[in-house]
Amino acid sequence: MSVGLAACSAPAEPDPPPRRAPDNTLVETPTRPEPPVLPDAVIAERDALLEIAGDGRLRAFSRRAAATDGFVSNFADDDHYDHWYLLRQTGVDPLAQFQLLFEQPHAARQVGQETWYIWPDLAALSAEDLLLERLSFQDRARLTALIGEDGVQRIRAGSAYPGFRTAIAADGRWVYFLHEIGGPDDEGVDE
Repeated sequence: MSVGLAACSAPAEPDPPPRRAPDNTLVETPTRPEPPVLPDAVIAERDALLEIAGDGRLRAFSRRAAATDGFVSNFADDDHYDHWYLLRQTGVDPLAQFQLLFEQPHAARQVGQETWYIWPDLAALSAEDLLLERLSFQDRARLTALIGEDGVQRIRAGSAYPGFRTAIAADGRWVYFLHEIGGPDDEGVDE
């Protein structure tokens, strides 16, 4: 009789699989990838521009921009010097802002057949990729520090990066030094 009861009892539950420790990469703080290596021509142009800006020579800075084919500094077709001088009169020193850009990481971006090196790296991102939800906590804080809450709201409304930014092409040509773009229609300038 005990033989029949043994056959009717419930099967034993299998042992649960052993718990594995999480992969160490899941618990590490993410690190920012290294910025792309700058070509020698970009380094030379950056250093020359920083020397002019460091000396506070707005006219020399303006002449350098005017001598660069296709260079863009603003959207009103003003003379570079007049535009930057007016900006300086409003309490924003464009040369100081220019120098601060190079304290930020840079990014490389393909524009047509050219590679442009862009400071800060966040300015190379699309408006969609600049949404705070898509950024790391460190980049969220950095973006807010660079463009303020108003700039963050402009990005939420579809604007490209609205703060100061600059780019140098791989061949050493200074491409632009921009600030405060108004909205999505202006994205093509640095895309």
